[in-house]
Amino acid sequence: MKARPTTIAGVLRVELEVKPNDGGWFKENFHRAKLAELGLDVVQHNVAYFEEAGVLRGIHAEPWDKYLSPTSGRVLAAVVELRDNAAFVRVETFELGTSDALYVPRGVGNSFCTLTPHTTYNLLVNEHWSPERIAVDPFDPELAIEWPAEDLKYTERDAASPSLEDLRRQRA
Repeated sequence: MKARPTTIAGVLRVELEVKPNDGGWFKENFHRAKLAELGLDVVQHNVAYFEEAGVLRGIHAEPWDKYLSPTSGRVLAAVVELRDNAAFVRVETFELGTSDALYVPRGVGNSFCTLTPHTTYNLLVNEHWSPERIAVDPFDPELAIEWPAEDLKYTERDAASPSLEDLRRQRA
């Protein structure tokens, strides 16, 4: 496990070693001591499966740290700095496969779009789920995220998320 900083403070891109074996591969996706070194004490492990490519989720900033990694398929992940600081609204995108993970601290918005059918996405968090979150419109032109598909599938709730301008007004 090799963690590298990104342009957003606290967000880490993690490279995982994937070892081929008879008929497939093996990877150590979770190692308590190694994740604790990153500051993550996992209390909940969620798994999401997506049958189709082009499924978009986010942008959500929850009150917990996240460790995100696909175990099958590929995703385009986008993280957005939404914490109150000088780098507010910095955006960075990552293509993640089975040998990749992201560590996203609380308050940083995260989203993803499946790039392949049959994608399984793991989300490890350090607090139990609650409905509290900040959400931002993933299509906000100010973010200028280039989502990889024209025919995206997303929830009505995500599509109804406020713009960055609305979020700024709420915080003022």
